[in-house]
Amino acid sequence: MISMLPKKGCLILAEPSILNDISFNRAVILLTEHNQEGSVGFIMNKPLSYTINDLIPEINATFLIYNGGPVEQDNLYFIHNVPELIPESIEISNGIYWGGNFEMTKQLINEGIIKKENIRFFLGYTGWETEQLEYELEENAWIIIENELKERIIGKNSQDFWKEKMSELGGEYLLFSNSPENPSLN
Repeated sequence: MISMLPKKGCLILAEPSILNDISFNRAVILLTEHNQEGSVGFIMNKPLSYTINDLIPEINATFLIYNGGPVEQDNLYFIHNVPELIPESIEISNGIYWGGNFEMTKQLINEGIIKKENIRFFLGYTGWETEQLEYELEENAWIIIENELKERIIGKNSQDFWKEKMSELGGEYLLFSNSPENPSLN
């Protein structure tokens, strides 16, 4: 089901049929880049058991780290909604920005100026080569929807995010929203 064309700032939902892929099962991905060279995004609903302080001890905060995707999982990335505070940020859309001056970011987190609803950290990202995402859409691996939360997506509780979006789609997706994550446990 291709619901709309991919564009920066939209959400990509994993079709319920993606069961055996641990990275993408029930994933909600924020698409941060989409052009003729490929696409990049971050999984918004897969928190890890680490905090930013676990990875960078000089940051005195317990913001969760998320699994951004299977690519470059040894690199830390971040999105935020405070470009006026973080120089060198790149606008994604809808008040959401990617990266920026990390030294300034660390300082503002430690000063309590940047809070968890302003920033989200990821290990790795999700990437597609040229036309790969389009092919996967034709194969019904993903559903694309608007990001109605806009910049508030950063503070969104991720636990039931995929389930909520499936419920909103209704129809057959409502059935999947209420099924267990691992159907063999049913």
